[in-house]
Amino acid sequence: MHTETFSYIPPLTDNEIKEQVKFILKNNWIPGIEYSNELNSRNSYWNFWKLPMFSASTADEVLEEVENCKAKNTKAYVRVTGYDSIRQGQVHSFIVYKPK
Repeated sequence: MHTETFSYIPPLTDNEIKEQVKFILKNNWIPGIEYSNELNSRNSYWNFWKLPMFSASTADEVLEEVENCKAKNTKAYVRVTGYDSIRQGQVHSFIVYKPK
């Protein structure tokens, strides 16, 4: 199902995920982690994993929270989003975990 930025390509590797998180931070976007037990095109409202990471400065900080989210929500899809405070909206989104 095509639900996010990279849904038309093979799943991202761990290194590619880290590079995308670095891209979010480099553009001064605010990273957020969201999860949902349901994946369909009508489900545009996912649950936040904590608050958006306003003070995150490294990809490792964000990825550590991704791992925490995955551990607590093993049956959920997990995605990382980037919010642009200037445009007041989500400008980047990609899935980092799909349940088996």
